[in-house]
This record gives sequence, C-alpha cells and structure tokens, in this order.
Amino acid sequence: MRKWEHYEHTADVGIRGYGESLEEAFEAVALALFDVMVDVEKVESKECREVEVEEEDLEALLYSFLEELLVLHDMDGLVFGDVNVEIENAGEGYRLRAKACGEVLDYEKHEPKEEVKAITYHEMKIEQLPDGRWMAQLVPDI
Repeated sequence: MRKWEHYEHTADVGIRGYGESLEEAFEAVALALFDVMVDVEKVESKECREVEVEEEDLEALLYSFLEELLVLHDMDGLVFGDVNVEIENAGEGYRLRAKACGEVLDYEKHEPKEEVKAITYHEMKIEQLPDGRWMAQLVPDI
C-alpha cells in the first residue's frame, strides 16, 4: 500500500505523504511529488544522490528538501523512485539528510505527466495525526 496520495486542488494538484515517523512522511511526499511527473513505480534505482539541508522549522525543511530534489530533476534530468530521509534536531532548527535514488528521465519508459515548476508553501502542513502517524502536504506549482 502506498503511503502517499494526490488530492484535488482547483488548477493544481496537492500532494500528501504519510508515515509512521516524520521521516517516512517526508519520504512519501517526495515520492508523491515525483509521481505527479512520472509513474514512480517504473523508476529504477540506477543513480543515487545525497541531499542535506538545514532550516529553522519543519515547513522550511520540507520546502528546501523538495526544492533540492526538483533542482536535481531540472539540472540532471533525474526522477526518483526511492528516497530515504533522516531528520535530526540541530539545536535551533532541523537538519535533514536524504539519499534519493532513481534514473534519468526516459520519455518512453516513464511516460511523463505534469511538469512541476516549483515547490510552494501553498497549503503546506506537517502534523502528527491522532493515530500517531505523520502527514506532510503541499500544493506544488504545476
């Protein structure tokens, strides 16, 4: 069962990730982001990139994390289908280290869908749900 979903939002699409931990929710929302662009089930882990960001709060951390992944997509043509995240409290903020694995976009194999132009804070929410799971969501600019 996938741990993320897309939700309807006027002209755009919202992305929402769930996890047993905050890290899993960040991983899931990253996969939801790339699934807006391609079918992540078809992405093989041929190349891995490491990402590290530090921010004062969780919303800024999520924004910077997804922005780094989007930059890797835009600059290197990569799409990701596997993401592992570690988050630690860094005193006056948070530090995120991630390993994202995927491959260069192949138009025939990955059947591109929408192009994500930018990460936004629109409808961004990160919260622990009553059942103890975590949820992270936002509406990227399509």
